[in-house]
Amino acid sequence: MSRVYVGMSGGVDSSLTAALLVESGHDVTGVYMKNWTQDLPGMVCPWADDLADAKRVAVHLGIPFKVYDFQSEYKQKVVDYMIAEYKAGRTPNPDIMCNQEVKFKLFLETALEDGAEYIATGHYARVADGKLLKAVDENKDQTYFLYRVTREALEKTLFPLGEFTKPTVREMAEKRSLITARKKDSQGICFVGSVGIKEFLGQFVTTTPGLIIDRDNSETVGHHDGAIYYTIGQRHGLHVGGGLPYYVVGKDMDKNEVYVSRNLNDDSLWKQDIHLTDIHWINAAPASGDELHVRLRHRGPLVAAIFDGTTLKLREPQRATTAGQSAVLYVDGEVSGGGIVE
Repeated sequence: MSRVYVGMSGGVDSSLTAALLVESGHDVTGVYMKNWTQDLPGMVCPWADDLADAKRVAVHLGIPFKVYDFQSEYKQKVVDYMIAEYKAGRTPNPDIMCNQEVKFKLFLETALEDGAEYIATGHYARVADGKLLKAVDENKDQTYFLYRVTREALEKTLFPLGEFTKPTVREMAEKRSLITARKKDSQGICFVGSVGIKEFLGQFVTTTPGLIIDRDNSETVGHHDGAIYYTIGQRHGLHVGGGLPYYVVGKDMDKNEVYVSRNLNDDSLWKQDIHLTDIHWINAAPASGDELHVRLRHRGPLVAAIFDGTTLKLREPQRATTAGQSAVLYVDGEVSGGGIVE
């Protein structure tokens, strides 16, 4: 059997991943990636508790345990990227960048140099012959976040949970007396905890109040505390007048203005042709003109589309497609790759 380094976050998924690999006869080492330890106002970073839980599970399983300190790289590759994208008026996905730059690059390279033959994580996904496939559990499938991982990395990666549903994972963890069996799933920014994006960004950017303008009549309908915090399609948190709800349909970062509309059919809310940049293919690119399916957000529907090399032509217009987010392309359950919405 192989020598496998398991990324253990202190949650139930990575805990069971380690347990299953031990039971399969692999030479398993647990690794906690220390990516972020900074407390934020009103939110204590849970890293110390997560590290303790991961270590307890490793002791329970009788496996070696290590800590890799990736804080400087995480700040540079994930946090700084995210802040720059928001400053530019786009809506990035830090989890995708974390997977690309930290888990399946930095962690993989460090583990291999340390003697590992493979790495493993608790992601809900499957790998076969260098191909990334959707997980059995459609609700928990995490391939949307993994589309920028390379084929070379996937060939050195194990995803033991790809065949199971989340309820089954918790049952299996309880059966093995893992202390994380009923631990709540972490929410929020990758490895940072439950803090919201507004609270997080507020620690790193200086914003000024500005106008919220009804684009249909050019009237000022409210004020915001920074255009950076708003995204296309947003409805909640606008704090503007009564009546029919307003939706964010645009913003001007230079003028620090946010534009809204009560018209759900506003052209800015619906897109059928989507241009992609920074495209990444795991294997061969699909032929131009081939029909495939695209997912525009985690747990979003798979939408039929034609891809011509740079532009997606959707069969049905989709709402609130935002610059900076990822469009992930699927062919028969396999992730071909994807790109960033321009």
